Amino acid sequence: MRRALALADRAANEGEVPVGAVVVRDGELLGEGWNQVIALQDPSGHAEILALRDAAQRVGNYRLPGATLYVTLEPCTMCAGALVHARIAHLVFGAKEPRAGVISSVSSLLDEPWFNHRVSWQADVLSEESSARLRAFFQVRR
Repeated sequence: MRRALALADRAANEGEVPVGAVVVRDGELLGEGWNQVIALQDPSGHAEILALRDAAQRVGNYRLPGATLYVTLEPCTMCAGALVHARIAHLVFGAKEPRAGVISSVSSLLDEPWFNHRVSWQADVLSEESSARLRAFFQVRR
């Protein structure tokens, strides 16, 4: 999670919402990403998506069974769906997202019984550090 926080700082330094993500399996870093929606002019340029893409390219497979994704902010619907499709085993996130977080805030999307894959999850890991970055970023913009 500390690496994800460093990537969130990179996003903020680039003028993006400070969210960072890493994919790890068996103690090995497989992929990493930070928000790059503006830089890439891509609405799917969320940290989670970019970390999953990086990991998939490194291992040569879009499925990442047994992997854990660490991200500094609770995922949105798009990112939660990508976790299921990538067969991520476990999600760990920092700050809750009360407006668009679909893991535990707005809904419990990953707990729905109709998905063909289960992603276990854990919330509030280094949440204060994650929240502080987000507050500082948005305070400057308001």
